[in-house]
Amino acid sequence: MFYLSTDSIDSSDRFSKNDQALTPDFLNKIKASGLPNHSLRLKIGCPVMLLRNIDPIGGLMNGTRLQITEMYDFMIQAKVITWEKVGYTVFLPRLSITPSDKKLPFKMRRRQLPIAVTFAIAINKSQGQSLSEVGLFLPRPVFSHGQLYVAISRVTSKKGLKILIVDAEGKPQRQTMNVVFKEIFANL
Repeated sequence: MFYLSTDSIDSSDRFSKNDQALTPDFLNKIKASGLPNHSLRLKIGCPVMLLRNIDPIGGLMNGTRLQITEMYDFMIQAKVITWEKVGYTVFLPRLSITPSDKKLPFKMRRRQLPIAVTFAIAINKSQGQSLSEVGLFLPRPVFSHGQLYVAISRVTSKKGLKILIVDAEGKPQRQTMNVVFKEIFANL
């Protein structure tokens, strides 16, 4: 099922409100950080990630992963699959979202489900989660202190961990560099 957004110029943007170039078709093509895509193609069982803090106490925070269980015209039902609210069922309606990207020279609104389809997550988004299976793809060394530890420590058992390390030519490798800044520990 496809969910299409409704895009418009925010009414508080008095300068851009009447700009003829800012058509709905143009706005539909905009992709920005934290903004769901104009067109979401979803199906039951699809893993998605929440893009906004909706209910932090109820476990609905940016980065929460969910699995779609039911789909309706303007909302979805999903099961939480990460963090402490695993197994909870939630309903997510379409929301009016203003992109946080300040590079846009106008203020727009997108009314869409606050989610993105996700079969993988970045190491930073995985922090604080416990997962039964983790596949780690490292096309280059992990670049910051502690990040490799965070990635590997998300999995609840060694049996659930798979790591693929490749070099610049795409050939599998048996090791990677663990970046540790020893200066951090000098003054402890």
